[in-house]
Amino acid sequence: MTTELDPRLLSLLVCPITKGPLTYDRETQELISPRAKLAFPIRDGIPIMLPEEARQIDA
Repeated sequence: MTTELDPRLLSLLVCPITKGPLTYDRETQELISPRAKLAFPIRDGIPIMLPEEARQIDA
């Protein structure tokens, strides 16, 4: 099940490591930090912004 992330919430969130902007990947339900190369999961509509919960991404 995919849910939409509130655009206002996305505008407030930043990467906890780089403090940079995040992008929303609707298909994987993740917030992507391109600079940190991490994907933070969204579970039950709640972004999990813990570095230890994020997965490494290649791009």
